[in-house]
Formats: sequence, structure tokens, C-alpha cells
Amino acid sequence: MGMHAYLQGLNNLETLNRAPGYFQYQQHSVSTHSFRVTQMAQMLGDLEEISGHIINWRVLYEKALNHDYTERFIGDIKTPVKYATSELRELIANVEDSMTESFIQSEIPQELQERYRRRLSEGKDETLEGQILSISDKMDLLYEAFGEIQKGNPQEVFMEIYRESLQSIKQFNHLYSVQYFFENILPEMLAEDFPFRTRVNEVTNLILE
Repeated sequence: MGMHAYLQGLNNLETLNRAPGYFQYQQHSVSTHSFRVTQMAQMLGDLEEISGHIINWRVLYEKALNHDYTERFIGDIKTPVKYATSELRELIANVEDSMTESFIQSEIPQELQERYRRRLSEGKDETLEGQILSISDKMDLLYEAFGEIQKGNPQEVFMEIYRESLQSIKQFNHLYSVQYFFENILPEMLAEDFPFRTRVNEVTNLILE
């Protein structure tokens, strides 16, 4: 038993598309999403350090890099479905946990199992690193939706994803990095000229009021 199955799973994540079932001008894979989330987490971690917080960078990078690896087992479930009810979300989480544990026991060498059990567990928790992961994940989803809106994709789902992502990010407004995002990054995004700009600004203003 080596690490072949784990490494092969990295290739599988390259072909696993996000937001399945919707037409997109630019398709995103789970693999590229994980990389972008890690880059965003790095930026947010820098901002939190600047504000005086101590960041456990090893934990942050592990959480960000591995946060969607388990999607190789069940695929990328549409957000509206995944969060339809708390019962369904819990059921999906239990299935993920069960399949992940089975994978670790059957495919990960004994001497590495505890490390990968930590890395492949749910990373979004109350720690600062867990909160940064939650923000980064939603920030990348926000940019995916905004990218489709920019390109003139008329499907309402992308406006809803933009709205839901922004609302989720706002829940972490107690963090300096989120305040920085709202004060410096979001205004730059909305200053661009793109289709449905008025609608996006209206949605944004309602959320930030």
C-alpha cells in the first residue's frame, strides 16, 4: 500500500467540474478551485498577521489545499442542493467522512494515516485558520460567479451565487481581512464596466447596508 491512489486522485480533481449542470463561459475544476482558495487564504492570512493575529501557516495551507479533496468520492454537489436542509447537509457530511476514512485505511500507509486524517477532515472550524478557509472558499465562489456575470451569462443562478457568497463573507466582518476586502477589493471589482452592473451593485448595496 503506497500513495498511488491518493496521487491519482489529484488527477481526478482536474476533470471534476464545479457548478455542474449550468452553462458557463469559463469552466472551473475542483483542482484549480483548491489552488485559488489557497492563494486567497495566503493573502487573507497576510492581512490578519498585519493586524496583529498569529497565523499557523502549516495548518492554514493544509486546510486550504485539501479542503475539497473528498469531492473525488462524491463529486461537486450543487450548492442549493447541498445546503437545502440541515439534515441533508449532515447526511452528505457523514457520507464524506465515512468514504474518507475508508480511503485512508485502505490506501494510505499506516505511518501517514494520522497526517492525512487531519488533512482530509473538515477544515472549516472556529479557529482563525478555519475562518480564513471559509472566507477564501466563498471568495473564490464569488469570483467564479462574477466572472460569468462579467461575460454576460444571463442565468439567474450566478447572481444568486454572488449574493449568497457575499452574504457568507459578511458574516466574518469582525476580521480585518474581510474589512479590507470590502473597503479595497470589492470596490475595484464593481468599478469595472460589465453587463448587469447596475443589478450587481443593487444586490451588493442591499447586503452591505
